[in-house]
Amino acid sequence: MTHIFHRTPRSLPQLALRGEGSFLIDTAGRRYYDGSGGAAVSCLGHAHPEVVEAVIAQIRQLEYAHTSFFTSEPAERLADILVQHSPPGLGHAYFLSSGSEAVETALKMARQYHVEAGEPGRRHNISRLQSYHGNTLGALAIGGHRGRRALYQPLLPESHHVSPCFALHYRQDGESDEAYGTRLADELDQTILALGPKTVSAFIAETVIGATAGAVCAVPGYFPKIRAVCDRHGVLLILDEVMSGMGRTGSYHAFEREDVVPDLLCLAKGLGGGYQPIAAVMAHDKVVDTIVGGSGAFQHGHTYVGHPVACAAALAVQHIVARDGLVQQSAQLGEYLQLRLRERFTDHPHVSDIRGRGLFQAIELVARRGPDSAFEPALQLHAHIKRQALARGLLCYPGGGTIDGERGDHVLLAPPYLTTRAELDAAVDILGAAVDASIAGVATVQ
Repeated sequence: MTHIFHRTPRSLPQLALRGEGSFLIDTAGRRYYDGSGGAAVSCLGHAHPEVVEAVIAQIRQLEYAHTSFFTSEPAERLADILVQHSPPGLGHAYFLSSGSEAVETALKMARQYHVEAGEPGRRHNISRLQSYHGNTLGALAIGGHRGRRALYQPLLPESHHVSPCFALHYRQDGESDEAYGTRLADELDQTILALGPKTVSAFIAETVIGATAGAVCAVPGYFPKIRAVCDRHGVLLILDEVMSGMGRTGSYHAFEREDVVPDLLCLAKGLGGGYQPIAAVMAHDKVVDTIVGGSGAFQHGHTYVGHPVACAAALAVQHIVARDGLVQQSAQLGEYLQLRLRERFTDHPHVSDIRGRGLFQAIELVARRGPDSAFEPALQLHAHIKRQALARGLLCYPGGGTIDGERGDHVLLAPPYLTTRAELDAAVDILGAAVDASIAGVATVQ
């Protein structure tokens, strides 16, 4: 009997008893390889002794202090580390408890920046279809995944969406990367013009698309073109690296590979590695200076902003990541993981794409290849794969609605940076068996 309102009350989850390295262990002693890090969270795996000790030490010294009265040493030190690892200009951090909170905070920060700069008419935000930016109402509204928005559509505030940079499905025949990126940038430009350039506050995008499409990277040159459009119209660029940042894609910030610097950057998951709930918005100096030089106060806040224990945990995680060269390890192990996925799935009749960057990799499933045809959404193939993988001891992160919010299935892998090649080998083997068993299970219905 449980009194928790679980995510799926008709199918209760097993009880995780403890964690150990790349594995979670249930009450029966069964081990599960955490091949998705939960939701791309557990970058150091589980029960890392240094992080555990850092949390205990901070609780003994100072467990909580409200930021309307005090700052704290771990928060100050964590902000210093983030700034040191960021390009010039991204000089300030604001700490929160979740990625959804970070996105909401960035949208509000952008709005206040424009008001302080004498442009109170800037109220519209633009994002991309197939994006996911969180589950609070504001974050869900700016997200562009139809399936996730549908139930709550009547509650969602106004937002505007342009096409995703998803070349596999949306690049036109014969269109080069250059031409495709230009077409998407032109679409954003026209959307801003249609809304009125002086009414648009921000454009937000995941640097690498995560949950809704599965490790989709933009074509080369896309983000500089988007940056140029934003600059031309005075629109702030917000990059959402809640999933893809903090070393997950093989560079400390995912945007380092895109030749741009955002005005606001949303971080979470890998920031604290799951040892405490923590997120952050990194703000460009021009944003902070405008607010400080205007009203002098950011009109926003949460009870647990800058929580000392959460910051101490993240500080320990980031110290280990830097000391042990784990960003580079993520890049190297990511190359190996993609190689193993290609060996297993390149000739698979139901896998249309293998993609990703660093330890952020995915496969996309199809009912038929050449031309590709998605499985019927009602079959919920991705959910079958999750169950089959779990039964075999693998935690993966499948998703549906990959193509347009309704059609398409993918599986995302985001294992810890401290995993081994042998663990990755085993994970790919299990995933292959889970995919084959799931497709066989739905074949009679398809």
